[in-house]
Amino acid sequence: MQQIQLPPLVEGEIYVGVIGDKNGDFHHVILLPGDNDAATWQAQVEWAKSIGGDLPTRVEQAMLWANHRDQFQKRAYWSNTSDDDPDYAGWAWCQTFAYGDQTYDEQYSEFRARAVRRLSI
Repeated sequence: MQQIQLPPLVEGEIYVGVIGDKNGDFHHVILLPGDNDAATWQAQVEWAKSIGGDLPTRVEQAMLWANHRDQFQKRAYWSNTSDDDPDYAGWAWCQTFAYGDQTYDEQYSEFRARAVRRLSI
């Protein structure tokens, strides 16, 4: 079995794993240090960008729940995924780290955030 070479990490970063998309493209996911206090979805998107990252996708959040939930408070955390259903314009998805469920809420609601960075393979 071929092993994937792990990327170098900066102090405080945590390697999450490799995720592939529907096109067969893969990338490394790295959890950045720091947990941002509750804020609106747009504010959290901007915060993540300001530290050189992005909010995790829903798939990445499921992986974080499965393998790194100890890195999160038992609260809801925004994903980078807004709801694409026209009936839910202005809503976005989040991951609850208390129970592991994913749900969506209005983007003006205030939830916590963690940022990730991605490296193409």
